[in-house]
Amino acid sequence: MQNQQAPEMSCPVAPVVDLVFSRWTTPILWTLNFDGRQRFSELERRIETITPKVLTERLRQLERDGLVSRTYHREIPPRVEYQITELGSSLAPLFAQLAHWGTAHLPDVEQARLSYDA
Repeated sequence: MQNQQAPEMSCPVAPVVDLVFSRWTTPILWTLNFDGRQRFSELERRIETITPKVLTERLRQLERDGLVSRTYHREIPPRVEYQITELGSSLAPLFAQLAHWGTAHLPDVEQARLSYDA
């Protein structure tokens, strides 16, 4: 009998895509990687369309996944900062490649869509 895998697990990239490329994960990691340590309000300003609730949820998940670290400073008022971890930073070359691919090929994708829709 053949070992059957779930269809979504037959592609080794699928778990990485699920982890890294969810709706808000990429902009958060991009911002922390390129702009460095950020307070919650700074992230909220840089990622203008994200709600505070969703930002909180995503930051917690990224912290749980080991991609972001949270530092609580006991001062008045309390201060919390987020930064990308070494594990999160290891995604930078992947993001750079994707950005390069986008610059090189998104015009082709747009042209293909226009041709298809015509």
